[in-house]
Amino acid sequence: MAESGEIGGSAVRTARKPAAVPAARQTLGILQYLAAQRGPVAASTIAAALSLPRSTVYRLLSVLEEFGFVLHFPEARRYGIGIAAFEMSSGFSRQEPLSRLGGPILANLVDEIGESAHLAVLHGRDVIYLVEERAPRRPALVTDVGVRLPSHLTASGRALLATLPKSQVRALFPNADAFAQRTDLPGIPTSSYYQLTKVLDEVRAHGYAAEDGEVTEGMASVAVAVRDHTGWPAAGIAVTFPRENIPRDAWPELATEVQRYASELTRRIRGSGS
Repeated sequence: MAESGEIGGSAVRTARKPAAVPAARQTLGILQYLAAQRGPVAASTIAAALSLPRSTVYRLLSVLEEFGFVLHFPEARRYGIGIAAFEMSSGFSRQEPLSRLGGPILANLVDEIGESAHLAVLHGRDVIYLVEERAPRRPALVTDVGVRLPSHLTASGRALLATLPKSQVRALFPNADAFAQRTDLPGIPTSSYYQLTKVLDEVRAHGYAAEDGEVTEGMASVAVAVRDHTGWPAAGIAVTFPRENIPRDAWPELATEVQRYASELTRRIRGSGS
């Protein structure tokens, strides 16, 4: 019986150990690589980037093409992401993972700092708010779930815009008409592309974004970006508070706390643990 038990225990240990499946890892690596590119790439480029034999890459690309996860552009001799991969991303969106994963994280953040917080995503020149957690005895905010606001005015939007290539930011804000304003306060720092680039440079330098009275007079916000597995901005987490509650010289410390929770959401959406 002892011998049987030892065999059983060994079997359990073996079953719990992740199996080495090189083809699966290589296939997923190809998909992740293609998803991170700006356009279709050559098989040789994929092979070099992933340190794989070209024969292996061609064989796996053929299977991925068969199932619609990869498109082959024969004239250009390049490969890109296929419709099946897009359908999977649509399924990801339908299941609202950012809202489901972000809600509890925001609740914990609000419990810790005692101020309201929200989660937003970039959509064109706007941000859309997915989750709002209001702190007790704090005023209602305009950043309710489903609300859209100009990204260049909000802390969340600035945190997200700062992660984009400058050429993409320029495409989003091609002229003065792109800079909608919500208040008549003088000195709004993002009413032109030149001003916006200076603000975004400060965001990159400081590691967080802020706004002060540009969405709602008397209220300020501090935000950081949440990134997906490619490093692309997935969402922004912001804390909004009456300006008199937190002095400006304490905003970097507040941003550090927000970053802790943003890093946890980043970890979760990357599938690196629960």
